[in-house]
Amino acid sequence: MSELPKPITSDALAPSDPWTELRSLTPARIALGRSGASLPTREVLAFGIAHAQARDAVQAALDVDALAAALQPLSLPIIRTQSAAETRSAYLARPDWGRRLSPESRQELDALARSDSPEVLLVIADGLSAVAPQRHASALISALLPQLDGLRIGPLVIATQARVALADEIAESLGARLVVCLIGERPGLSSPDSLGAYLTYAPKVGTTDEARICISNIRPEGCAIGDAATLIAASLRAALATRRSGVALREPSNLLPTRDQKP
Repeated sequence: MSELPKPITSDALAPSDPWTELRSLTPARIALGRSGASLPTREVLAFGIAHAQARDAVQAALDVDALAAALQPLSLPIIRTQSAAETRSAYLARPDWGRRLSPESRQELDALARSDSPEVLLVIADGLSAVAPQRHASALISALLPQLDGLRIGPLVIATQARVALADEIAESLGARLVVCLIGERPGLSSPDSLGAYLTYAPKVGTTDEARICISNIRPEGCAIGDAATLIAASLRAALATRRSGVALREPSNLLPTRDQKP
């Protein structure tokens, strides 16, 4: 008597995807699945939502009043500035305008310059995602300040329609030795609220990007606030001690910690 054929199991009809387990470990767009020759409907819809969130983040305006209110408990003076780009459209079309202060802001900062210039200046900028500083800047600065004991900290500066280099001109106007620019990064399809921190020693107009230290993807799903604060504090002290930043600091001296070598 011949054997009966074995029943077809669900695994044979739809084999398990070995990428499924990996997908649970990352928000990256992997293991999306397939429906015929196309993506499953849920993934098409998810992509549309992610794209819309990224576009919204680029166009969002920073609520300066709300951010200033969140920073108020830190008991530091707060200064508001704006770049030479008067509108969001101008900001997106003319990156060079976003790197320079408006004449009014430049005049106000020059009037505030004092003899006891700060060692460290913190600039909070909207960048390409105002959502990022709105959500994370206050918590990050709150975690950072206790690690900067002994340093002379300048006022908190909130800058709108701002690129990273705008912080150079702000710091130059106030005579700061080092500036940390906390800025909204260009949104990705899974990260519309990613905050970047750019540290520059001896900032001045015309400083180029190789002179900066960058700590990126600061948000709960990326570089956690506490880890970012520790990295910024360590990088900042290394820059002040060696009087250099960016490539000049990292390559010859290797003074900066990695995420696995936090001080």
